Amino acid sequence: MTTWLVIFILAAYLLASISCAILLSQLLIKQDIRSKGSGNPGASNMLRTTGKKAAAAVLSFDVLKGALPVYAAYLFGFDAIALGMVAISACIGHIFPLYFQFRGGKGVATALGTLIVLNISLALSLVGTWLLMFFASRISSLAAITVILVAPIYTYLIQPELTLSVSIICLLILFKHKQNVKRLFSKQEPKLRPPD
Repeated sequence: MTTWLVIFILAAYLLASISCAILLSQLLIKQDIRSKGSGNPGASNMLRTTGKKAAAAVLSFDVLKGALPVYAAYLFGFDAIALGMVAISACIGHIFPLYFQFRGGKGVATALGTLIVLNISLALSLVGTWLLMFFASRISSLAAITVILVAPIYTYLIQPELTLSVSIICLLILFKHKQNVKRLFSKQEPKLRPPD
């Protein structure tokens, strides 16, 4: 079982290292999305720079690459702790992708994908929190950071055995949001507006 878990962890990392945002931006606008807008290869930056359809495609792909390896591991029969390890690996793959100089996205959508499989009630609770904060502020990063801060608490209340895994994922995502935190404190973080 240990060997299989290592295989699933590696597979999750390699799958999540595929960046739809980078590939799609190179196809559509002939530029690396990391050189446009906020520089983040994620759905929010795709929305700002490329449009709604591209952003929807990136969001869907990023969620799926978190969900698929965890679901495959679930079907294989791993317990919650092992599934959490696969989920962490998928998030690391998105944030530090092997194929793109280890410069990836912030991991929010991929983490959501893993949580949809790990515990749908937890995932829906966090999506609800994100939506409330986003529509109140129109600042995507503020909504994400709020979710990062409450996710371990929600997890402990809903499925305690996942608390450590979710906390590690949250720390990874928070690390990627450090510049957003600085801009939020200086009131320079832009609100999310799609291109005309």
